[in-house]
Amino acid sequence: MYLKRLELQGFKSFADKTVLEFRPGITGVIGPNGSGKSNISDSIRWVLGEQSMKSLRGAKSLDIIFAGTQNRKSLGFAEASLVFENSDGGLPIEYTEVTVTRKIYRSGETGYFINKVPCRLKDVLELFMDTGIGKDGYSIIGQGKIDEILSNKSEDRRHIFEEAAGIVKYRVRKAESEKKLEHTKLNLLRINDILAEIESNIEPLKAQSEKAKKYLNLKEELKSIEIGLFLYNIEKYKASLEEIVKDEEIYTTQCKEEEEKLERIKNLKEELKIQIDSITNQIEEMSNLGFASQKEIEMLNSDINVATTRIHNNTENKERFEKEIEEAKRREKNKFKTKQREI
Repeated sequence: MYLKRLELQGFKSFADKTVLEFRPGITGVIGPNGSGKSNISDSIRWVLGEQSMKSLRGAKSLDIIFAGTQNRKSLGFAEASLVFENSDGGLPIEYTEVTVTRKIYRSGETGYFINKVPCRLKDVLELFMDTGIGKDGYSIIGQGKIDEILSNKSEDRRHIFEEAAGIVKYRVRKAESEKKLEHTKLNLLRINDILAEIESNIEPLKAQSEKAKKYLNLKEELKSIEIGLFLYNIEKYKASLEEIVKDEEIYTTQCKEEEEKLERIKNLKEELKIQIDSITNQIEEMSNLGFASQKEIEMLNSDINVATTRIHNNTENKERFEKEIEEAKRREKNKFKTKQREI
């Protein structure tokens, strides 16, 4: 396994896309001061997961994006990729060529990619663990790094030796396992507390459970009773409805008969009214006749000295006519009463 290629675009002084090929053997990069030699090592550190901007000779994360010059505008992102030859399986991944990419935008959004697949920083760190290529590994030794290693405490130097020995991965796994174990112990304590609390509530919960079962049984029984009562009421209301329908038919028939009878009474009333009007006219005619006879009598009285015989005859005629009128009235009254009784 070896570093095969470095691709840069927008990283510090590398505005255009720049590709550096590393052949097997020794590769040297030379140039005047300020030409960007140190930016190459910074880009490698940055891709490998360096988070300290101070180690990358910057103040903030956006300082690594090309800031522009008098003749060129600034860029909106910075990207760097490390391509490794992995035909010998030095990296724990099933690819003969591994590309690790890191990208950052001016909005602050950043991301890691392994063979163009998004991943986490943790995935990148685990990929290079125990290979000596990590951001803190011994493969990248900058100016003053050796003096720093020699002057460090034994515990700090131990990290470099562990990286070289290839046991960092196991140490990290051990630390993670210890954290998980500690977390598990805390969970066990919490579970014991919960169990103790649950055990103290078993008896009340048992009583509540019995009450709940009794309630459910009574509820089921009540449901059966309500269903039976509902069915009984349905049958009862159905029978009542049938009786109401029969009564309605009877009342409808009776109503029709009464309406027919009322119609006949109305017709008979009209006939009687016509008869009464006729009788009333006859009575008026008789009354008019009586008035005429009275006038005639008065005329006869005026001529009484002349025609005594005629007056006597007229008097007899008058009495006879009055009797006939009375007789006619009685007959009409008797006839009217007879019709009323018939009605």
